[in-house]
Amino acid sequence: MDKTEIWRHIHAEREALAANLADLPAAEWSRPSLCTGWTVHDVAAHVISTPQIGWSDIAAMTLRSPGRGYNTIIYRQVKRLGARETRESILADYEKYGGSTHRVPGTTSVEPLVDVLLHHQDIVRPLGIERAMPPEAAAVAADRVRRLAFLLGTRRLLRSVRLVATDVDWTRGEGPTVTGPIQELLMLCSGREPDRSLLTGDGLAELPTR
Repeated sequence: MDKTEIWRHIHAEREALAANLADLPAAEWSRPSLCTGWTVHDVAAHVISTPQIGWSDIAAMTLRSPGRGYNTIIYRQVKRLGARETRESILADYEKYGGSTHRVPGTTSVEPLVDVLLHHQDIVRPLGIERAMPPEAAAVAADRVRRLAFLLGTRRLLRSVRLVATDVDWTRGEGPTVTGPIQELLMLCSGREPDRSLLTGDGLAELPTR
């Protein structure tokens, strides 16, 4: 998939996320997301902050959490954003920056795709809202997530199973097989709980206990 197509998927997913957020009652914004310790409000603010981050912001984030690991730095930044931004300002940012092609310095154009696809699920699944990922986009995101497994804590799992998508031509890994829709395999690769009712295969025994 070329960069133009990747950005088309990013912009479409941001637009769909913004629409879902705009439809949520204000009280739902305080509900927990799939990200431990993050509310819907926090995740919504985080997703649309990425088109606005430059080198100076990265330096400031690092200085605010000296000696801390990547995940801690991101967590603290997300909670800071969540406390600073209002529901109205977040929705305004989706309107302003949703079509941006800016990416966080040091990352590729695939990271914003990973970010919005997964965080959209982090928001809607606990609320009982369905959002299907475009399979081709989810496959591109899954390949990138596999390369970032060392940051996400999934490297051991991904080295022990063979993942086979049922809705797109995508097979990765070796070992006992886990078969299912690519969006559930992407959830699994990122360390999130997939919908296990949609997965089959002897590799299910290798998955972490719920």
